Amino acid sequence: MVTGEHPAAITPARRLGYRLLGRGFDYVLHLRPAEWPIMAAHTALGYGLAVGLAGVAAGEQLGPALAGLGIWVVLLNGGTLALNSAFDQDEGDIGYLVRPPKPPRHLALFGLALMAVGQGLSGLLPSRFAAVYAVCFALSLAYSMPPLRLKAAAGADWLVNMWGFGTFTPYAGYAATGRPLDEGVALVLLGFCPLFAGFYPLTQLYQLDEDRRRGDRTLALVLGRRGSLLIALAAVGLAFACFGYAALRTGGPIPSGSALLRWAGLGVALAWWLAVLLPWLEAHAAMTAAQHQRGMYRALGAWAVTDLAVLLGWAR
Repeated sequence: MVTGEHPAAITPARRLGYRLLGRGFDYVLHLRPAEWPIMAAHTALGYGLAVGLAGVAAGEQLGPALAGLGIWVVLLNGGTLALNSAFDQDEGDIGYLVRPPKPPRHLALFGLALMAVGQGLSGLLPSRFAAVYAVCFALSLAYSMPPLRLKAAAGADWLVNMWGFGTFTPYAGYAATGRPLDEGVALVLLGFCPLFAGFYPLTQLYQLDEDRRRGDRTLALVLGRRGSLLIALAAVGLAFACFGYAALRTGGPIPSGSALLRWAGLGVALAWWLAVLLPWLEAHAAMTAAQHQRGMYRALGAWAVTDLAVLLGWAR
């Protein structure tokens, strides 16, 4: 049994986990449960867009939505992160996991098994959910594992994540309900692709030394910190252009009623992003890795505001 003296047991929750599971808790930590609420919220956005706010309150299609949420967040996303850790062998902090334990021996097999179970269970839900799961399963393998290991190929890593997390994740929440996808929601979901294209380089700025040591040619390493922040600004601008186009297509050019809520929400979300990115760009050269990491979490807050703005503006 592992006690609180285990190097990774740095919080009461972790100490409890090690008391209950011993070294097996290392496997749980590499699923990065701290990220699950974030992934769950972005997936649940699709559910809200499918059934509307009244439908959420009434619990419409709640069973399939919750099943899809668990399959997508814990099995696919958790398994992907475990697989990624198994091949990365990081020694420092990684996304959503401070002071990670050394990846256990069978972590890659564990991650693959979780994803495979999720693929099997996805067949119990509407076919479009199973299909998007299969696409993201394949992308996860290509991203993390040799010989492709797209994570180490600048640009390819970007494309995988902008589609996988940005657009396909909320679409999975939508598809779990079996509802047909309308044009306005499709345009909104498409807008999350460039939004994650802007966020993804920000997740790497504090890990440049680790990536350089490992020989991974990530997008942020190729662009540098200034270039990454400029790309983030441009991609966020493109995302809000997509959201604005979706608002025009679904609500008309004159803000009134529900359209006013859409435009106001988008304005607040865009201002939030600019309040994060512009000071970061101004100060980036003098920032430490820890400060860049805090910047990433501030950008994550801007993402949450955007999800909320879209939910309030388009869920009917």
